[in-house]
Amino acid sequence: MILDRRTFLMASAAAAAAPSMGLAAAGYAPRPNGWRGFTLTTSVALPRAGAPAQVWVPVPSLTAAEWSRPGDTTFTTTADRAELVVDNAQGIAFVHAAWDAGDTPATLDVVSRAATQSRAVTFDTTGASLTADERARHTAPTDLIPTDGIVRETALMITDGIPDDLTKARAIFDWVVESTERNPETRGCGLGDVASMLTLGDLTGKCADLNALYVGLARAAGLPARDLYGLRVAQSAFGYKSLGAGSETVTKAQHCRAEVFVEGIGWIPADPADVRKVVLEEPPKTLTLADPEVQDVRAALFGSAEGNWLVYNDAHDVVLPGATSGTLPFLMYPHAEIDGVEQDELSPDDFVYTITAREIV
Repeated sequence: MILDRRTFLMASAAAAAAPSMGLAAAGYAPRPNGWRGFTLTTSVALPRAGAPAQVWVPVPSLTAAEWSRPGDTTFTTTADRAELVVDNAQGIAFVHAAWDAGDTPATLDVVSRAATQSRAVTFDTTGASLTADERARHTAPTDLIPTDGIVRETALMITDGIPDDLTKARAIFDWVVESTERNPETRGCGLGDVASMLTLGDLTGKCADLNALYVGLARAAGLPARDLYGLRVAQSAFGYKSLGAGSETVTKAQHCRAEVFVEGIGWIPADPADVRKVVLEEPPKTLTLADPEVQDVRAALFGSAEGNWLVYNDAHDVVLPGATSGTLPFLMYPHAEIDGVEQDELSPDDFVYTITAREIV
């Protein structure tokens, strides 16, 4: 999808509208208040020392009528071969560049545009429904998110006696918020190995762990759910330092959100991981679930989401063409190989890559 200039220039600096219908407390209450356009630039310089190399850079590709509009992508590179790949079967898009053995510096600059806005679900009946294929996709197990065994047992325990899907979805959200903790020692955003977390009783991690736990439990309870992989691109409009990007450099600002689908209502944002992030990281860094700042966020993050974040995709078990490293749990970081050896995508200073996000005003 290519956006016209007018769509990208629609950006609003106004505060979010006042809360209504009791969806969120006043301290943190995202509401749709205008589209914001961003230019996302990923710059790669692989230290290949003459060896053959290749890189795959994810770009925004998920379209959602109310909150996500991916735009055009361009790139410049010294690569011997390079292309923008739109893989509809996997639901991903990326720039793939490859260098033959030689002394040419391996550089790639990818520039993408995308627009987003805040969301707030009213929980009114809209008649929203999924096709049979969509429902099957969003209730299916993945390599790291099974829906049987201990995952299903836990999901049935949480939802036991609850008659309707919306209440089930909220009960799972509350259970994840109350049962998990954010682990600052987890590398990157985590892996999302849900069965291992439950089996070991180690319900700690970061967003790709805690929100994958939500998705896995929801799917095991029969609710379509998905992880959304992207990155924060602007500060929070509500003053929460932990819920926004601190500068235009967003190299380490990746964040996985989650959604659950309730028949008749539609996709509902659900981000228990960010509730736990506020507990751990929000100044003065001594907060608990009982503090008002956390309660505000907890009330908001089931049903609403702030438009200071861009989504790449919702894909699991990703297979990249030409890669020797096998299946990836998700595609949220640039991925690279030098002489067939997978590079550490969580160490951008060694990789080397940088990501910047600039709002179009």
